[in-house]
Amino acid sequence: MEDLSDKRKVYNSGYLLESELKENPIEMFRDWYFMAENSSLISEPNAMCITTIENNLIPRSRMVLLKQFTWEGFIFYTNYLSRKGKAILENTQVCLHFFWDVLEKQIIINGKAEKLAENLSDGYFHSRPRGSQLGAMASPQSKVIPNREYLENKLSDLDNSTKHLEELTRPENWGGYLIKPTQIEFWQGRPNRLHDRIIYELNTDGEWVVSRLAP
Repeated sequence: MEDLSDKRKVYNSGYLLESELKENPIEMFRDWYFMAENSSLISEPNAMCITTIENNLIPRSRMVLLKQFTWEGFIFYTNYLSRKGKAILENTQVCLHFFWDVLEKQIIINGKAEKLAENLSDGYFHSRPRGSQLGAMASPQSKVIPNREYLENKLSDLDNSTKHLEELTRPENWGGYLIKPTQIEFWQGRPNRLHDRIIYELNTDGEWVVSRLAP
């Protein structure tokens, strides 16, 4: 075993003051995301952790890729029959988490997931490389499979059987989710563990209420 109690980092690369806040948290997200995207030290700025609640009330987290954000919310794609898809079917409340260690920033988003319109899922599916499209068709995501060769053989068979097609058809069980936020927290690391925490919460009138939280 290893004692990690002495492993710590001094956060001193930025701050988050009320004077810098935007009226809409999506604008704040946009500005922070572009900072991460423009950093040569962050290889996947759109990587995010999504936490779902399964039907046994146990949370489960995994990394996915954000593919778009709009004024409505945050979009990613997956297999609807996967473990996360089934969890969302049972409970649409999810949590997204971005952590950019180089910037000493993180964003925590609570919101409600809803399936994206089919035409939008079609559009994104057909924008993917052919190999990625075939991969989505071949993989019975989250199900037990006998071995790696099972997937590779299935992918090869699909590739051979669809070579004559100009366009592949998106599987009905694969598509996008839109996460509509109800709460967005922005965290900026500060010295002495007195981190800045600003939270936006959507009230019943559809307006964002902003508060500062103690670290």
